[in-house]
Formats: sequence, structure tokens, C-alpha cells
Amino acid sequence: MLRLILLLSSLTGSRLLADGPNVVVLLADDLGWKDIGCYGGPVKTPTLDRLAASGARFTDFYSGAAVCSPSRATLLTGRSHLRSGIYSWISDWDQNAHLRLEEVTLAEILKDAGYQTVHLGKWHLGMPTPLKPHKPLPDQHGFDYWFATPNNTQPSHRNPDNFIRNGKRVGRIEGYACQIVVDEAIAWLDLERNPNKPFFLNVWFHEPHAPIAAPAPVVKRYGELSDPAAVYSGTIENTDRAVSRLLKKLSEVAPPEETLIIYASDNGSYRDDRVGHLRGTKGSNYEGGIRVPGIFSWPGQIKAGKVEATPAGLVDLLPTVCGLLKLQPPQRHLDGADLSPVLRGKQDNFARSQPLMWLLPPAAPVGAVRDGQHVLIAHRTYEFPRDQEKLADLKKQIERILREAGTYEEEIRGSTFQKQLFEGFKNPQAERLRGQFIRLNMFNENWIPAIQTGTYGRFELYDLSVDPSQTTNIASDNPALAAELTKRFLDFHSSVMEDAPDWQQTDKDE
Repeated sequence: MLRLILLLSSLTGSRLLADGPNVVVLLADDLGWKDIGCYGGPVKTPTLDRLAASGARFTDFYSGAAVCSPSRATLLTGRSHLRSGIYSWISDWDQNAHLRLEEVTLAEILKDAGYQTVHLGKWHLGMPTPLKPHKPLPDQHGFDYWFATPNNTQPSHRNPDNFIRNGKRVGRIEGYACQIVVDEAIAWLDLERNPNKPFFLNVWFHEPHAPIAAPAPVVKRYGELSDPAAVYSGTIENTDRAVSRLLKKLSEVAPPEETLIIYASDNGSYRDDRVGHLRGTKGSNYEGGIRVPGIFSWPGQIKAGKVEATPAGLVDLLPTVCGLLKLQPPQRHLDGADLSPVLRGKQDNFARSQPLMWLLPPAAPVGAVRDGQHVLIAHRTYEFPRDQEKLADLKKQIERILREAGTYEEEIRGSTFQKQLFEGFKNPQAERLRGQFIRLNMFNENWIPAIQTGTYGRFELYDLSVDPSQTTNIASDNPALAAELTKRFLDFHSSVMEDAPDWQQTDKDE
């Protein structure tokens, strides 16, 4: 039986009855639109395929941003990541940025509604370091219990040594990251769960983000152990197997009709062969960088086998959960929309107050607007001060090292040298130089004033209904539509920059 919870909301000042299920969010890391089976991908994912068949699978679902930290901020808040202070992926040793405490997260909303709230897996929204000690922890964003890594698992998915549980470092753990995270979920359900309360499990897997690792028997199903594409696929299948264990446990805790499950990825894949016919990869605001799987399952509430073409994304997650659970959303501007009418088969009741929009300052292209079948792409007119000569020299050195070692093709197979510069190499010497490259190329908070006053001078328009690969710019043939969407994008830029902080001026929340 679904629980009736008396909600006294400090966010709205109103008393509401929340009749809600358990809520589980499953987020992959760098998973492409064409990776898993039910999206036509090459990886065997029977668990995720069954999950999709049990509910709604969105064909045009989008990440919150083209890279990690911004997308996660958008997921938790239903707002552009720039409003919450996240300009790019976060380096806790070099940047002051973190998810601002003034933001209202999905965890805080559900906690106020009587839920137990748990975060498991990757975090990457800011954690304290000796150089930047003032950053908040997940418990300050609404999570009662957390087991997380600040960024990626180190040294890889295998035997990670950087998990932190409720503020205390755990040390080296035997096994693979996805299975370790599910082990923690199962242990929490067995030992910590209050059977008289619903729960929110926010499970953010590390796979298939590099540096990758997966069990040899799984990898061999896709190729040689030395083949990065096979290892990449192995990490995804291993995650599917971990999800199977979690779903089995969830069914023991409560009937499936009492659990809402949402599955997606934080951004597109870094591999060109895993975005299908789409243009661009991770880090790009073309479709391949931001279109991802999107699955919603709630038996008895969301019709099974639903394939939904309505454009949607992680920005819609918070308002949609509030809509499905009949909870009041926070009284502030949300950039997402409530998808519950779409999920319940009442499409005519669905409307957006603004199109889906993306603005990631370091990206190229920098922004996108999705309105119906059309997408506007925006390019910035300004550049960031980088040492281009040094960057070019490091690239030459790394390529020479890999070629001399005879491992160049192995290191970049299925991707490109440029992409691997941002993902990692096995060769220690190349990896050391890559670290220098990343540091020189990394987002610098002294760029913020230029971003806040930045201008945009080139726009492209595509009709995805006939050109999903974004090959033909139709802006000149549709000047009125291009002008309208350009204005929407520029208004969006102005709006988010009014909220976005300048982290040069402070090392903590204003």
C-alpha cells in the first residue's frame, strides 16, 4: 500500500498530503544514446531493457549538460546549472565552485515530505579539500545517508580506494564500482531503512566513464581484453547486472507498484561509435553530446511499453517527480517542466513555459535550444585565455610517446586522440603529460566575468525530423524562426547570468 505522508513544507508554507512511492534514480556516467539494447545499442542490457518495457522510454531525452557536474546540478534542482554556480565540471583542488546551498534539491523536497534520502556513487558537485575547505557535503543538500566519490573512482572502476561514507574515508574496496555501489544500496535497505517511511535512492554509477575496467569474462563477450571498446561495453553490461541485483532487492522490499524508477545518463558518450547517427560527442551541444537514454517505470501508474517522442530531459526530473507524487515544487524559477501528463497519457495537458535549453560556457558549440522538431545551435564570439602553444606541444609529445610504444591505436580505438586527451591513457608517461594538458585546458574561474558579459555571433538551425544528424543548417531559409529562437537563447543567457555567482569573489556561498 502506498504511504500517506503528512507534509509540512518549509519550502512553500503549505500543508499537503503526499501519497507517494519509493523513488529510485539510476544515472550512468558518459553513457551514449546508442549504447544499451533497448536503444539499439550493441551492449547486452536485459535488465534495463525490461525496465524500459515496464514503463516509458523516451526517444528524445536529454542530459542536463554536455559534461558531468553541470548535468548533475540540473538533475537535482530542475534549473540550469549556471543558476546553481556550476560553469563546467568541478575540480575541487582548483575551483571554488560547488552546488550552492541556496538551491532546493530533489532530496530536500522528498526529505521534507517524510522520505529517507540516500545518495550512492559519484557526486562531483563539490567536496572539501585542504585548499578549498568550505564546500558542502551531500548531507547539506538533503541526503540523510551518503556513500560517494568526489569525482571518478580511482584508480579505475576496479578496486577503488576513494569512496567516502558519511564523511569518513572507506579505503580500498575489492570489486567493481557499480557492484560496490549496489552492495551499499542493498546493505542500506537491509540495515538502515525505516519500513514506515518511503525512501529516495539516488544511485549515480561511475561506468562507463574512463578510466574503465570490467570483469574479464564480461569483456570477452565483446572482444579482446586489450580492446577499449570491449572494456567499455563490459562496464555497461556489468552495470546492467548490478542494476538487476538492485531491482531484485527492491522487489523484496516493496511491490514494483510502490517504486518509481528513473534511468538516464549524465551526458553523451565520449566514443563516436556510441552516439549512433548523431553529431558530436561528450562536451558538445550537438545532439550526440546531450541526447541520452531516458526511462521512467512505475507499474500501475505509467503504461508499460510506452515509447514517447516528446522532447524531455534531466531538467524535468524534479518537477516531474513533484507532479507524479503530488508534491509542491519549490517556489522559484524552474527551467524544467512537469512530464507527469505525458507519462500518464494526457499529452494535451502538457506544456513548457520555455524550450529545452543548454548553455555550457567552455563547450563548442556553447549552447542549444530545442523547440519542437527544431534545434538552434549557438556559438560564442569570445575566447578564453589558454596557452595554445603549450597545449599543442603537449599533444605532440603524448602522441609521439604512444606511437613509439606501439599502443596508439589501442589507446584511441573507437574514439579519437582529441577525445582521449580528456578521458585518459593507460601509458603512465602519456597520462602524466595528459594531466598537464588538462590543467592548462581546464575551466578557470577568472573567465567568469567574460562569460557573464559574453556575446554570441553565429547561430545554426536544424530540423531534427528530417535531419537528425544535423548536417544542413536551415537558418537562412527560416529567418523568422531562427530569430525567435535566438532571442529565446539570449534571454535565457541573461536570466541565468543574473543568478550565476562569480566564484572569484567568494570561496563559499554568498
